[in-house]
Amino acid sequence: MPMTVVRRRRGVFPRLRKRMRNSFLFVPFAGLLIGWVLAAVVVRADSLIHDLDARWTGVDLSGLWFLRTAADFGSAARTAVAAVSSAMLTFIGVVFSITLVALQMAAGRFSPRVLRIYVESRVTKLTLGTFLCTFLYTLRGQKEYGSAGEGGDAVVPYLGSSLAMGFLLLSLALFVVYVHSTIRLMRVTYVMDRVCQESLRLIRDSAGPARAAAGDAGERGADPGGTTVGHVWRPGVLQAVDVPRLVALAARDGLVLHLVPRIGDYLVPHAPLFRVTGGPAPSDADLQAALELGVERTTEQDLAFGIRQLADIASRALSPAVNDPTTAVQALDRIQVLLTAFARQPLGRAYHRDADGAVRLVETLPSWPELLDLGLTEVRDYGIGSVQITRRIAACLDDLERLAPPDRREPVRRHRDLLEEAVHTTAATPQRAAFALQPDRQGIG
Repeated sequence: MPMTVVRRRRGVFPRLRKRMRNSFLFVPFAGLLIGWVLAAVVVRADSLIHDLDARWTGVDLSGLWFLRTAADFGSAARTAVAAVSSAMLTFIGVVFSITLVALQMAAGRFSPRVLRIYVESRVTKLTLGTFLCTFLYTLRGQKEYGSAGEGGDAVVPYLGSSLAMGFLLLSLALFVVYVHSTIRLMRVTYVMDRVCQESLRLIRDSAGPARAAAGDAGERGADPGGTTVGHVWRPGVLQAVDVPRLVALAARDGLVLHLVPRIGDYLVPHAPLFRVTGGPAPSDADLQAALELGVERTTEQDLAFGIRQLADIASRALSPAVNDPTTAVQALDRIQVLLTAFARQPLGRAYHRDADGAVRLVETLPSWPELLDLGLTEVRDYGIGSVQITRRIAACLDDLERLAPPDRREPVRRHRDLLEEAVHTTAATPQRAAFALQPDRQGIG
């Protein structure tokens, strides 16, 4: 079995960053706070300028551009601030409506698994946060600038109106960028490319050097023995594992930890979680601190999740309600990219070592046959009646058999046999079967 060291760069405060990335609360609330604080600071600065002008009437400050104290400027500035405040409320409603429509289209047309791309969009959060900041800033400024200054007249919003115009220009620019970004996210090819690039980055960051060579089939069911530690916390999807923490914990007690579930598995109470050899099991609190559970799979450490999303998009495109085999062919293009990247990667098990070179954590990875089944089985079964799909799968199998190492070509041949069997079963004539099995990377041109 291949022995690998998986290096996962999670950075500083990974859980906090993950929650911020998956939340729509932080950036909008930060925008509200910034708007409130900025309004207080700018109103105070304009009040000081107003009081200075009222006290030092003998000093000629008319040459300074921000000290134009004409009554018409003050009235126009207050009107502009009020107009910006009203417009921002409308913009917020538009952004909220477009976001909801985009989410509904993504869930219905692509797959519910890709909704995270919309939730994680920095452009959407920044746009909404900027609009809320501008709205609260101008709303408070509209109230404060109506109060009288030292001379009994209202404070003229020199700085306040200038900053409001700046926020307005920024909001308009962000609105254009937001519409452009949302339109791209509504295109299935962009979403599939995004999923593919995320998965390729994860494969590149997770790959480690092979320490030994052996087959990787059937590794998931191996029993290492030792003491079994069951899952005693809340149920959820295993999203990430803090490998350095578990390695340090095992090295401290001289143990070897075998992680039974795989990243992406749903953990139910009392299911086997760890097999511990070499000594007594660590406390539940220590083990829990090294695992992250959530409500859905993520691309943080889940090697197979990218293929799962692309297979879902292809399956939905092949449903009778949609009947879009061209989109399924485009999904197969990306699936082949990921399978090609996996073809020469060590799979099956990952062995994590401490500073002394001793194995401390053994983790189950998806095997090469499992990845092939995940990427091709459902698409083949749902699209067996479409010549585009069968021809594209045939081309994919040709490329994989040519690129894969000799010990990984047998699962590829097995899928070719399954494809030929299904085509000959459904095709009306041998001529149609031969045409359906002719490799074509575009399906049908």
